[in-house]
Amino acid sequence: MSATTTLTEFEKVAPPTDGKTIAVQGGKLEVPDRPVIPYIAGDGTGPDIWKASQPVLDAAVRKAYGGRRGLAWFQVHAGESALELYPGSILPPDTLKAIRRYHVALKGPLTTPVGGGFRSLNVTLRQVLDLYACVRPVRWFQNVPSPVKDPGKVNMVVYRENTEDVYAGIEWPAGSPEAKKLAEILEREFKVKIPHPDSAIGIKPMSAFGSKRLIRKAIQYAIDRKRKSVTLMHKGNIQKYTEGAFRDWGYQLAKEEFADATISWDDVASKHGGKVPAGKVLIQDYIADVTFQHVLTRPQDFDVIATSNLNGDYVSDAIAAQVGGIGMAPGANISDFHAVFEATHGTAPKYANQDKVNPGSLTLSGVMMLDYMGWREAADMIEKAMEKTFSQKIVTYDLARLMEGAREVKTSEFATAVIDNL
Repeated sequence: MSATTTLTEFEKVAPPTDGKTIAVQGGKLEVPDRPVIPYIAGDGTGPDIWKASQPVLDAAVRKAYGGRRGLAWFQVHAGESALELYPGSILPPDTLKAIRRYHVALKGPLTTPVGGGFRSLNVTLRQVLDLYACVRPVRWFQNVPSPVKDPGKVNMVVYRENTEDVYAGIEWPAGSPEAKKLAEILEREFKVKIPHPDSAIGIKPMSAFGSKRLIRKAIQYAIDRKRKSVTLMHKGNIQKYTEGAFRDWGYQLAKEEFADATISWDDVASKHGGKVPAGKVLIQDYIADVTFQHVLTRPQDFDVIATSNLNGDYVSDAIAAQVGGIGMAPGANISDFHAVFEATHGTAPKYANQDKVNPGSLTLSGVMMLDYMGWREAADMIEKAMEKTFSQKIVTYDLARLMEGAREVKTSEFATAVIDNL
């Protein structure tokens, strides 16, 4: 079917007629009282957690603003659901057009194959829409089971560069003509010999432009939210011209653009007796393997972490494990203005349509979305309601099996409990 609205660019979906478009004015988002929000329910358990998260978001907005504001949801498709409506297309043009037009979207988990098959849809969305910053806040909720002794010390936000590094997808399979040709060029032109002729080859691009815009976003976030530090996580001791450059570009950016608001650890040590001056955001750096150790042994020393693509993928999940796993971790992929908020876990297809799984990741991603839109009252209301729900030990099966005295509920029942606690 064709859309019967004035937005004729959509082929098989129609946006709601009672919503308005989020605009960009003067370098800022202009959010109407009833914005159109494209959403992708997702694959596997995605529809289950979507059905639980949507009513929580709607109820909070309604209560926070006395009915004056609301969300006009617009369903678009990717992954398995897209194939049903758009045969042969897992990421149809309608979906990309909707996110571009309306700026802010929410999505559930999408299937990502290992090895062959289609490319990761999450990576494709990030690159096609230039969503260069992956933002992952990680905090603990009381009573949520954790493998560490004091998960309450974990309160970090990871800013991960999203478009470069080995995730740029510049690679060729072992034995392919492309891999053989590249190996020949490397040996002939650069005197670099690939040790084994059957090697697969990938390329790791990292630029000053890509690194700086990610680090700029992380520093600005720390300043705006009065966070204490930004840690540049890198592997520059080994990969000196990529990871090492990321570190150097970070310090350079802080000095050039945020000199009044930031201070390096070297200056703290040499000029301030090791004590960060009041009102300054500390810029420091850690090698990646040291970071993994210290976020576990002294998490209170970390606040905002800015890092490259591969490092960010690893460390954000590792930190999430300390507060109950990625089922509790929200996420967003953000450009200068466009933003796609998403559940950070997989699709868990064996639990699909069972009304069983934890919706926390998607619900909290919705909280991030509301905050991004400037609707902080509604965002704070949901977060506090979830705190209360966990304090009552009302949880889904994944947490109940690890929690003494838990009241195990279905996905939909957890959403109802959160709404009751608003």
